Amino acid sequence: MNTKQKAGRYQRIYDQLKGLMEKPGNTMSKLATIAAVLHHKMDYFFWTGFYFLDGGELIAGPYQGPVACQLLEKNKGVCWAAINQQKSLVVANVHEFPGHIACDSRSNSEIVIPLRNTDGMIIGVMDVDSKELNSFDETDREGLEKILKLVQIKQLTINS
Repeated sequence: MNTKQKAGRYQRIYDQLKGLMEKPGNTMSKLATIAAVLHHKMDYFFWTGFYFLDGGELIAGPYQGPVACQLLEKNKGVCWAAINQQKSLVVANVHEFPGHIACDSRSNSEIVIPLRNTDGMIIGVMDVDSKELNSFDETDREGLEKILKLVQIKQLTINS
């Protein structure tokens, strides 16, 4: 898929999700919907989901794909790097990323987008893995960041 086609697909997904996010539902159901739509519309998305900060730990939230790491070791891997650097990260080859956490050995590239509340504080991340190297680029970053802005999160409550 070339850049123009990818941008067009993200716009169509955004339009679909915009309508879905306007319907009643809680934050978790909306994030689960985002993960499901993206996972099934983007053929190179192998694992698509969210991790949330909870008591200083990063725990799995709604996702699509193979079984996730339930808890990510603190300050290790791409998800924590995105939180610590407070920015989206595109990793062409996860095997070359220092401290990469291999939840599934079939993952080869990754993109992580910080998830912010309405006050701008990072409360978690969207994490997407691909089986292919170099799957993600600036078009993915821009598309995913735009999609995450559809969800207005004032406070996220994680129930044990």
